[in-house]
Amino acid sequence: MSLILVIDDEKSIRKALTEILVSEGYKVDEATDGLEGYNLIKAKKYDCILSDIKMPRMSGLEMLDKLMHEGLDTPIIMISGHGTTDDAVDAVKKGAFDYISKPPDLNRLLITIRNALDKASLVIETTNLKRKVNGLQDIIGESEGIRLIKKTIDRVAPTEARILITGENGSGKELVARWVHEKSQRCGKTLVEVNCAAIPSELIDSELFGHEKGSFTSAIKQRIGKFEQADGGTLFLDEIGDMSLSAQAKVLRALQEGKITRVGGEKDIDVNVRVIAATNKDLAKEIEMNHFRLDLYHRLNVIPIHIPSLNERREDIPMLTKYFLQQICSDYNIKELQIDEEAIAELKKHNWTGNIRELRNVIERLVILCDDIIKASDVKKFVFPILQ
Repeated sequence: MSLILVIDDEKSIRKALTEILVSEGYKVDEATDGLEGYNLIKAKKYDCILSDIKMPRMSGLEMLDKLMHEGLDTPIIMISGHGTTDDAVDAVKKGAFDYISKPPDLNRLLITIRNALDKASLVIETTNLKRKVNGLQDIIGESEGIRLIKKTIDRVAPTEARILITGENGSGKELVARWVHEKSQRCGKTLVEVNCAAIPSELIDSELFGHEKGSFTSAIKQRIGKFEQADGGTLFLDEIGDMSLSAQAKVLRALQEGKITRVGGEKDIDVNVRVIAATNKDLAKEIEMNHFRLDLYHRLNVIPIHIPSLNERREDIPMLTKYFLQQICSDYNIKELQIDEEAIAELKKHNWTGNIRELRNVIERLVILCDDIIKASDVKKFVFPILQ
């Protein structure tokens, strides 16, 4: 059942709209002005919002502008008895789904709401499908650290600022990078990922910048590097702390000048790439040991995002556990298992050296080995003895 918020400073209008919508099978909340409506929207998820324009404390247009700036995707229908054509145009420009004059025509109002709900449903379905195809998972958690990360992503993703993500192995650095790209202006272009630790030092130049045919013994044809592949999009340099000093110098040049040169080539190639880097190392110590360039560090560390370890946010374990249970059971096409509170308490006691990745593996093991309800005895039997 869809939940609709009606915002109007006239009690008679609110009650009339509420009665109509309830009779059509909708659930309805009410707010007396834009400020109260804004606070309700921040606290609860609505499927559609009906708002007057002229209201005390915060007008409908002020509320609309604020919500659109914050990235709200819920359709908002503006309704006004005092508005002008300019108000209607302004509302739609600011992001309103539609504009209806008072007194509203009942049929038009209901059709507009239905269309708004259909569009919202289609957007959600398309987004979920895109995430599934791209392997993009939600960032799960309500701890202070995770809320700060989500807020930072929303704020910096639309910019072109470079980001340095730090955190332990398995904490979710790659997922944060993917969400930054997903919410950026470059989301329609490619996100290219490079694990610097997995590439031998003698091949990193070719991997990043490409090479010309014949530039070395095994270069039997021209190769396009990761910087060129990511042109117009985002390049994620994972484990940047493991990159050789010579490759660091070339990455620095690419960031400073927006140009790269293929191995064995002489021509400069322009590249337009947003770089997101990540590491599990303490780069300050790496700089002290002359293993990492200070100038590159400053180029990369425009926006730092630190991901807390799972041990630092144990309050998220129940939510993560239930999320992984649902996901894994769906992948195995089996009935979703339940987990009791004592079992979750046992999971919260564990020292999660592998962070989120380790927790997911543990939940997958429990799904395979347990019956319908995962109990504390199952956790002790199948998890801790194996890990100790």
